Amino acid sequence: MINTTNEGSKLYLYSITSVAILGGLLFGYDTAVISGAEKGLEAFFLSASDFQYNKVMHGITSSSALIGCVLGGAISGIFASRLGRRNSLRLAAILFFLSALGSYYPEFLFFEYGKPNMDLLIAFNLYRVLGGIGVGLASAVCPMYIAEIAPSNIRGTLVSCNQFAIIFGMLVVYFVNYLIMGDHQNPVILKDAAGVLSVSSESDMWTVYEGWRYMFGSEAFPAAFFGLLLFFVPKTPRYLVLIQQDEKAYSILEKINGKTKAQEILNDIKATAHEKTEKIFTYGVAVIVIGILLSVFQQAIGINAVLYYAPRIFENAGAEGGGMMQTVIMGIVNIVFTLVAIFTVDRFGRKPLLIIGSIGMAVGAFAVAMCDSMAIKGILPVLSVIVYAAFFMMSWGPICWVLIAEIFPNTIRGKAVAIAVAFQWIFNYIVSSTFPALYDFSPMFAYSLYGIICVAAAIFVWRWVPETKGKTLEDMSKLWKKNK
Repeated sequence: MINTTNEGSKLYLYSITSVAILGGLLFGYDTAVISGAEKGLEAFFLSASDFQYNKVMHGITSSSALIGCVLGGAISGIFASRLGRRNSLRLAAILFFLSALGSYYPEFLFFEYGKPNMDLLIAFNLYRVLGGIGVGLASAVCPMYIAEIAPSNIRGTLVSCNQFAIIFGMLVVYFVNYLIMGDHQNPVILKDAAGVLSVSSESDMWTVYEGWRYMFGSEAFPAAFFGLLLFFVPKTPRYLVLIQQDEKAYSILEKINGKTKAQEILNDIKATAHEKTEKIFTYGVAVIVIGILLSVFQQAIGINAVLYYAPRIFENAGAEGGGMMQTVIMGIVNIVFTLVAIFTVDRFGRKPLLIIGSIGMAVGAFAVAMCDSMAIKGILPVLSVIVYAAFFMMSWGPICWVLIAEIFPNTIRGKAVAIAVAFQWIFNYIVSSTFPALYDFSPMFAYSLYGIICVAAAIFVWRWVPETKGKTLEDMSKLWKKNK
């Protein structure tokens, strides 16, 4: 039975939050599925007869979903305001599902199965872009939905759970990819003196023709489950107030917070809910710039170059078995360190975790660069990559999303989050698409660059990012009016 008299129902709150968090899981699943599939995919298109597939094309193809992420992030504010937070997530679920099926079978209706050519490459990328739009929507709307549902004293923890779901989704797909691979091996890619790529005749071809398809197609199952569950969650109270449905908003707030607190929160929301009429720079330029830079630094520090290409990186570092098992181990470590953030974000605050994480990432990145410069293989470079990823997971991974979800005033949140998330995906695409060529040129240079950016990120947080621990979403209006 739901208690709505004094403290509200934690069960109700956690139930609806858990559904929204599944959007984060699909976010992680969709973006990381490429890590296991990309080498088989590369070998598949290397056999095309009408064009020569190269590293630049592979970087673009491996990262094509991120183009959709930019689009999805950019339009998320419009959809969140006009369709609502919940319906926007329903649309994201549909896009996830269609993308999974299309990436599994890009030949559908128009092409001969198993015959790679330029037109098929374009079709595959379009399906990945479709899923990316879903990721872009989910990446902005999931934390927004959770932040607008959650009480202020545990908002950081619950929004951080969305990042946990993202990392858990990555771990799930790492493990799914590992199971799909089974006893098969990734193909061996050769490069001749002229730099032309080819597939070794001794390669295991199962991954080239079948394996990568199963990896992409596996996403259809969690996407369908997410879409189904979204029919059982309410709209957020803040969105209901925006569309003049105060009674429904109060009913949900009462279930979550209890009667007394619900009325107080409703009054605060009504006092600041003018999202449709406020201009983006109403609270000054600084809040928008800081939100954008949080997003830029989260990607520019290079984490997705590791998450998307982990098996290849571990294999080049001397790991056995093609790096798939080490990738699973990294996924488990990432889960543990994300839990560190979840249990400390509302205790220690956002800024200390970001600064500590930036420094830890810098150490890991410089260690990888050193290993490459000294031709060190084996456990040390593998551990350095895992340390680099682990410090991201206890800092920039979850905390950036917490800040983006809560730092903007209610009146501009939808539009401001959309801008910040769009910049996040633009830089995600820049980092991810350039990494194969950059890594092929010099791993030492790549990781030294990421390490320098990590140091710059720590300085940025220390000097310019405000601490938002313990503040309500309505307090953000007062904070930025004061600093304007």
